[in-house]
Amino acid sequence: MRKLPPTAAEDLLEIIMRRYERASTILTSNRPIEDWGKVLGDTAAVTAMLDRLLHHAHVLKCGSRSWRSKEKAALQPKPAKS
Repeated sequence: MRKLPPTAAEDLLEIIMRRYERASTILTSNRPIEDWGKVLGDTAAVTAMLDRLLHHAHVLKCGSRSWRSKEKAALQPKPAKS
C-alpha cells in the first residue's frame, strides 16, 4: 500500500459533498470506519464526510474473513477419514 497524499481526506470529502443527496455512492473498505481519520490523516474532514455519507446509508458488514478465503476453503478437498 502506498502512503496517501496529505489532501486525501479533503479530496474524498469533496467527492462525497458533490454527490450528497444527488447520486448513489458505494464505498468498500477493509478498515473499520473508526480508523478512517487516522488512515486519511484528517479527522475533521473524515467526520464531515462520514456525516454526509452515512446520513442515508445502508452499511453492510461482511465479517472478518474475506470472501476469497471462504471460497478457497470450500473448494479444497477434505482429508479422508481413516
